[in-house]
Amino acid sequence: MSSTKFDVIVVGSGPGGYVAAIRASQLGLKTAVVEAAELGGICLNWGCIPTKALLKSAQVFEYINHAKDYGITVKDPKADFGGMVERSRGVADGMSKGIQFLLKKNKIEQLLGWGKVKPGKKVEVEDKDGKKTTYSADNIIIATGARSRELPAIKIDDKKVIGYRKAMTLEKQPKKMVVVGSGAIGVEFAYFYAAIGTEVTVVEFMDRIVPNEDAEVSKALERMYKKAGMNIMTSTEVTDVDTKGSGCKVTVKTKKGEETIDCDVVLSAAGVVANVENCGLEDVGIVVDKGRIKVDEFYKTNMPGYYAIGDVIPGPALAHVASAEGIICVEKIAGHNPEPLDYNNIPGCTYCVPEIASVGYTEEKAKEAGYELKVGKFPFSASGKAKAAGASDGFVKLIFDAKYGELLGAHMIGANVTELIAEIVAVRKLETTGHELIKTVHPHPTMSEAVMEAAAAAYDEVIHL
Repeated sequence: MSSTKFDVIVVGSGPGGYVAAIRASQLGLKTAVVEAAELGGICLNWGCIPTKALLKSAQVFEYINHAKDYGITVKDPKADFGGMVERSRGVADGMSKGIQFLLKKNKIEQLLGWGKVKPGKKVEVEDKDGKKTTYSADNIIIATGARSRELPAIKIDDKKVIGYRKAMTLEKQPKKMVVVGSGAIGVEFAYFYAAIGTEVTVVEFMDRIVPNEDAEVSKALERMYKKAGMNIMTSTEVTDVDTKGSGCKVTVKTKKGEETIDCDVVLSAAGVVANVENCGLEDVGIVVDKGRIKVDEFYKTNMPGYYAIGDVIPGPALAHVASAEGIICVEKIAGHNPEPLDYNNIPGCTYCVPEIASVGYTEEKAKEAGYELKVGKFPFSASGKAKAAGASDGFVKLIFDAKYGELLGAHMIGANVTELIAEIVAVRKLETTGHELIKTVHPHPTMSEAVMEAAAAAYDEVIHL
């Protein structure tokens, strides 16, 4: 018979929930996790991990198509869409089983079913047969995540109008696809489908794609995507999707007027919305503002003993943010004295090809904040390693405060830049100056040298430009 009383119950087992549970267990707290679907949540099963597997397949296909550039002859390669989807699901399933192993290893009880928070520090769990069991805990952490946002003009039917989840398990590859929204989800899927031969149109309401990135990164990605054969439409709104025929007729409004695009499938990639419904928040009296749960810097809600982390609270909806929040939350619960999370030093990564990675201020935002700037940029076309790898697209751009040399922001577009950004996050945490970064010897030949060179460019000391 399993226990019904715990020190901590975590509702949701995504990268916020399972990480919080493991840290709680490490700190000696008796812990349980409630999960209604697959362990690992959206990230492991339907988000971060399986999409990266699909993107890798597309990248390998592109390598093969450009094998001649590397002195290799390959005859008539074909993209096996079903095989790519199967590999992606296999990777996700393996990762989910890994979470199960970690929870068992850390003696965390798994409560499978739909969790609802109740007054009096209780959680009711309804299993798949409809049986309800009530558990209690001194501390309850809500980590129920988010789902695809549905736009009024684009009703998702999971057949012709799909969200990200269906986009990675379509039965067959569409000939033509319209992607609505050009944030990380939109541009990643646009790259994947275009790389394997689908005709892709990206529609973005804002005046540039990846609108949260630095303007120079947006411009570079648009140029590369157009060169790859994609149709990019910015400052454009989808007003209607007609699915009555064999395909879809997408009506868009541009500055020049209305036009119609024919396609097989529309992918709605207009961000996410928090899972705050049907979780019992109203019964407990937990305050929700603008669709997100209100919390303090240590993730306490307005009700004692109830906490929230991850995509259900304000802030960037990113897996690594949820994990960091979960750790800080349980360390505070355990009586430790953790440092609050610095939300201005959170890296953002987009895994299209070329990759995009950034942290801190964009040039525009730094100017708005009143800083006088020194900006350094180093293109990968001047990098020996990038040239040798056949990956000379993109650049590293660093933004410094002219007065004190503080590194205000970094913006990268190019091969493997999602691996380079952690250096910047670390040196910003350590309050490193531009001069210190220039004098940090980087190995040659590597892509990472571009970081040192961009810092040198900001101070007119660049060698290789």
